[in-house]
Amino acid sequence: MSQQQVSARKQQELQAAYSNYKDTLQAIASKIGDVEQEVEEHKLVLETLQPLPESRKCFRMINGVLVERTVKDVMPQLQTNSDGLKKVLDDLLKQYTSKQEELEKWKIANKIQDANHLYSSFVNGQKLIIDGGPPYGYGGGNNEDTGTN
Repeated sequence: MSQQQVSARKQQELQAAYSNYKDTLQAIASKIGDVEQEVEEHKLVLETLQPLPESRKCFRMINGVLVERTVKDVMPQLQTNSDGLKKVLDDLLKQYTSKQEELEKWKIANKIQDANHLYSSFVNGQKLIIDGGPPYGYGGGNNEDTGTN
């Protein structure tokens, strides 16, 4: 096998691993969004029920069945669910951070630069890599204020 084939295979493996990291991060981020929405919904319902008398009727959907309960019965269950969702959210955030750190270590170990987060600029004939995109006020032409072209 030639050196070029080995290099191409290595590049494909790196791209696959990078895509896997990104897909995993995207999936976790999606779950985080879903759980955040549920936490917010629970919060709104709890805030709505809080001032009501405990004997007041309310309805709750349980496994697709609408069940009649009292505020007194529902509040502790909702609070327990809300607390559980907050714990799940914290766990997902830790998982996301951990996976992101793992990706960064992998990128450093494999000398990978993410092109989506880098911006190249030439200053005095030297190429600079600026993390985070073009500098403020970049208009595409010669911009002497920022020293970019």
